[in-house]
Amino acid sequence: MLKKYRIGFDIWGMILFVLIMIPNIIWTVKPAPNDILRGESATETIDVIGSVFQVIFVAAMCIFIDKNSGKVRFSPLIAGVILCAVLYFLGWVLYYSGNVSALTIILLILPPCLAFIFYLLDRKNMIALIPAVIFTCCHLVYGGVNFIL
Repeated sequence: MLKKYRIGFDIWGMILFVLIMIPNIIWTVKPAPNDILRGESATETIDVIGSVFQVIFVAAMCIFIDKNSGKVRFSPLIAGVILCAVLYFLGWVLYYSGNVSALTIILLILPPCLAFIFYLLDRKNMIALIPAVIFTCCHLVYGGVNFIL
């Protein structure tokens, strides 16, 4: 499996990660008005596991490059990445406007994960896809248990 990949640096993967993290950085510096996300988590172990797999998938996304993936071009998967990023940013706009509904929480949890998954599928990066899916599952459990159920 590793023969399909070369070690390099995927600048577009890093740009995607930085773009997705911008609202989180803003939130860290300037909390939202009705900031329920700062409460204590009921899923601490799942959160730690998710964080570990997030680091693994981001590193793998940026380091392992499929030899046959070619340049990033507009495709249905890249369109999905863009749509998911827009939905994620919309979720932050709703959150900062005081809306903490289940829909808002879902927009903060699912679209960024799907953006990464769509990107990894487009880049044929199965090494990063597996930890990204595990991170997504952990992120869904965190959001569901702590804010929706």
